[in-house]
Amino acid sequence: MEVFKVISERRSIRKYRKEPIPEEILERILEAGRLAPSAGNRQPWYFVVVKDEGIKGKLVDACRGQKFVGEAGVVIAFLGDPNASRWYRQDPFIAASFMTLEAYEEGLGVCWIGAFDEDKVKQILNVPENLSVVILLTIGFPDEKPPPRPRKPREEIFFLDVYGKRYPFKA
Repeated sequence: MEVFKVISERRSIRKYRKEPIPEEILERILEAGRLAPSAGNRQPWYFVVVKDEGIKGKLVDACRGQKFVGEAGVVIAFLGDPNASRWYRQDPFIAASFMTLEAYEEGLGVCWIGAFDEDKVKQILNVPENLSVVILLTIGFPDEKPPPRPRKPREEIFFLDVYGKRYPFKA
């Protein structure tokens, strides 16, 4: 599939079918994250892949009651190491983006979770104190097909050379 097609068609999924993710597919998704770029190639990240139904259920509470967190086939916690890089928050986001694109390529849906109680997540997943939980990602077979969300016009957000000078799009 073309990368731009994946980017333009992907949607956040909050309703999943109860169907396990085949291990070979999950491993390709994880590998996409491992191969993501990071500042200075420091790779200041760790990933906790949660399959256990009981643990996913506990994460629902830590994620402010978002029930679909417990319904996803897998939840991945992205951890950043502040001692490894000053970009310990940004780099895991890049890995999450790569995993998101590969998941869609594999026919799976994903939703980024930013609304969570970090202390609760750390306790549930036994995350060491020196690491930060920067994002959670739900992954599973979609049981919905949301329409595209509105986007700002490109003329409002792209500038050439300096802020305020509109980028001269040709098409």
